[in-house]
Order: sequence, then C-alpha cells, then structure tokens
Amino acid sequence: MKDLHTHMKECAAEAARVARGVPAGHWDDTTTCADFDLRTLVNHWVLYTSHGLEHRARREALPDELTGRDFTADPDWAVAYAAQLDRAVAAWADPEVWEGDIDLGEMTVPAKDIAGMVIKEMAVHGWDVAMSTGQTFEVSDEAAVFVLSVVEANAEIYRQYDGFADPVEIDASAPVFARALALSGRDPHWTR
Repeated sequence: MKDLHTHMKECAAEAARVARGVPAGHWDDTTTCADFDLRTLVNHWVLYTSHGLEHRARREALPDELTGRDFTADPDWAVAYAAQLDRAVAAWADPEVWEGDIDLGEMTVPAKDIAGMVIKEMAVHGWDVAMSTGQTFEVSDEAAVFVLSVVEANAEIYRQYDGFADPVEIDASAPVFARALALSGRDPHWTR
C-alpha cells in the first residue's frame, strides 16, 4: 500500500495547489462538469477528497453537518482544504487502515479500493477544477497509470450512476492521464 499512499500524497498536494489558485468571486462559472457550477464542483471535491477520505479511514460516515456545508462560503476555504487533506492523508499512513473492508451502507468495499477511488477523485476532479479556473493539474507518470487503472476498473459502474459521461475518443498514444480523463468522459482538450 506504500505506492498507493505515495499517489495519495502526490494528488493531495496537487489538489491543494490548485485550490489555492481558484479565483474568488467566480462560483457561478461553468465547469468541465456540465451539471456543476464552480461552487458545486469545489464543494463536492472538498467533501469527498478530504473529509470523506479521513472518515473512510476511521470507518465513520460523513456527518450531515459536512454533507450540507458550503465550504466555499469561507474565504479561507483553500487553506482549510489543504489542512484537511493533510489530516486525511495522515489517517491513511497507518498500514492497518488499508486492511479489511469499509461499510458504505448498501455494500462493503475493500479499503484499498475505496482509497483508490478517492485518489482518482482527487486527480480527476482536481483536473476539473484546474481547467475550469485556467490552471493545470499535473501528476507523475506513476500516479497517472494508477488513476487510469482505477478509471478502467470502475468506468461502467460510474456511468450507471451518472458519475462519468460516455468516453471521449482520444489517440491511443496520448499521455496516460489524458487517456484516464477521456475514459471518464472528459475532453482532455477542454477550454474555458
């Protein structure tokens, strides 16, 4: 699980960097996610990739107080997000956290699979936020390969629940992260 934790730390650091670059006052702007304005996208990203990640490590459900919060209402939301990401990543530093299953209510899923899906969320929604605010989201080749593997393993399930759109055609020689984005229904060449 050491490699997965390394990918988690890398994607969390990049997510925190992108969050700091989100301009104030653009919360109603459109994003790469057709159904989400920037406020909705950022709130989803913050909730599941930081609070959700820590709560999953502790085998706790997200409290209603968090699921209903508008994180963007805090002028220092990006600083708070970075600190929460640090706590979440630290919660997964314990090797025992990676063992066993996590109860999601309707089903249980192996902890390592949950962690992988959240790493994918950090990267893919991190890219969404970055592109929607005129930034980039950079990941190492190793992390990109991992994200692609998670997308490949879960794409059809995500599509069943409208989490992914239909795949976007892309050249097979495209960079690995671009291929992961395309398979998740995102156009890697999207511009504001």
